[in-house]
Amino acid sequence: MKKALIYFVLGSVLSFLINYFFYSSENLGLDVFYALAFGGAWGIAYYLDTPNFSLPQKLGISFVVMGLFVLVGTLLFNLELAIPSILKFSTVFVAYYLIASFRGTKSLRN
Repeated sequence: MKKALIYFVLGSVLSFLINYFFYSSENLGLDVFYALAFGGAWGIAYYLDTPNFSLPQKLGISFVVMGLFVLVGTLLFNLELAIPSILKFSTVFVAYYLIASFRGTKSLRN
């Protein structure tokens, strides 16, 4: 769990810095929200990367987290601005498992 939190924090900070310095959005809160979605995807993917979770459980948990991002994003901003957060989340989540699939253990933890 501790490493999953580290992945979350590092992913969020890195994403925020890239967005802030290279894409200069005019909405700082939105940049933070998108960064949290990016970092959250890395943290959740790493946390679920154990044999303790079956594939349906991994997918179910990821869909629940994406739903939470849409709900929070809709409450804070609007639905149009909340949708990119789940696109970032799902892209990173799939990328994590795609990278892991090239390893013999099918995991990035080992």
